Amino acid sequence: MVGTGRAMGYRTALERLRAAQKSAKGVSLYSRYVNRPVGRRLAAAAYRLGLTPDHVTLLSALCSGAALAAVALCAPSWPLGVAVWAGLFLGFALDSADGQLARLRGVSSPAGEWLDHVVDCAKITALHGVVLISFYRFFELPGDGWLLLPLGFQLAAVVIFFGGLLTDQLKRRAPRPDGPGAPVSRLRAVALLPVDYGALCLLFLLLGDERAFRFGYAALALVYGLFCAAFSVKWFRELSALSASSAPRS
Repeated sequence: MVGTGRAMGYRTALERLRAAQKSAKGVSLYSRYVNRPVGRRLAAAAYRLGLTPDHVTLLSALCSGAALAAVALCAPSWPLGVAVWAGLFLGFALDSADGQLARLRGVSSPAGEWLDHVVDCAKITALHGVVLISFYRFFELPGDGWLLLPLGFQLAAVVIFFGGLLTDQLKRRAPRPDGPGAPVSRLRAVALLPVDYGALCLLFLLLGDERAFRFGYAALALVYGLFCAAFSVKWFRELSALSASSAPRS
């Protein structure tokens, strides 16, 4: 945490935030070089405006919610796609900003963490729900089977979100080995790009072309399904290894 004084200016806040970034391990290139830096600037601005991390979380929910509501209510078009992407992009950046603001202010709370995760979960489930609504209301689908696609995508996205969150929580309870951790892998950061939420936001720029959006969405759904299976195996093995290493020896 970074202790601060109330008189800190925007530039000073920004510099302190740069020095207090979380590890880049397990983070895609988009989040590392786009979302976190934008969130950092928003966090510094929010600090100067006297906002709390919870305020920023709620602003994130408002931006994302407005963009997703537009998908369900409006017929697909290029202007809609740009507007939806902009709302989701800002909502995602604010989602990064709330945690950074908490570190800058030197405050954190179980309630704030709970609010952040609940908003994230609602955002993930709602995104695929509104795509399903848009498919049903506005798209000329070649078959009703396409209506099942958002449900499968939603399942994979929720399992990845919840599985990763739960794995992190369970790992915190286990004793950590001494010595430096594994170095940050750029190859892994590139490989994680397709399942970064920012990539999913970019997909909505294709809303002006129903066929392009539909097939792009299907391709991402397939990737999410593959990653979901791979992550699930990886997480289970890691937690099994922790259980074995912490078991009492005779």
